[in-house]
Amino acid sequence: MAAQNSVLTQIARPYASALFDLASSENQLASVETSLSDVLRLIGESADFAHFLRSPVISGDNKASALNTLLAKATTNPLVANFLRLVARNGRLFALDAIIAGFRELTAKARGELTADVTSAAPLNANQLAALGETLKAKIGKTVTLNQFVDPSLIGGLQVKVGSQMIDSSLKTKLAAMKIAMKEVG
Repeated sequence: MAAQNSVLTQIARPYASALFDLASSENQLASVETSLSDVLRLIGESADFAHFLRSPVISGDNKASALNTLLAKATTNPLVANFLRLVARNGRLFALDAIIAGFRELTAKARGELTADVTSAAPLNANQLAALGETLKAKIGKTVTLNQFVDPSLIGGLQVKVGSQMIDSSLKTKLAAMKIAMKEVG
């Protein structure tokens, strides 16, 4: 898994950097970031869309064609729409999550913020995200930008990663710890 994330990061970094440079030069960082957040939310909410993006069976041309149809019906930033078409043509849609995360890290760094990856069993609502952001800001002392991911296998709770620090309060981890403790007793 770590090797896979490393490869995804290596693929995503140049795309994220190029989009950041272009959005910055056109003074559209906030608009692009909002549009990318909408795409990321769609990926998190639709398992079919996520599978479509990651499927090695579907050709890049078919993905680009389907994406064009989606983008024609959506109201997204034209810069983001063109970027998504480019990523699809290059056959890199499987790395879209990592590209978006990389872009958000660059924008957060430009604003002097930290980025945290938050994984939950179900999507968090705006109030929950705001409360988590305020809690992390109080703990760390800096504004924290949250990248939200959904993993239903967590059952409940959260996993929060800020830099190299990981806070895991998921039920999955607590149940695994209880299982180990019970094995030691018996």
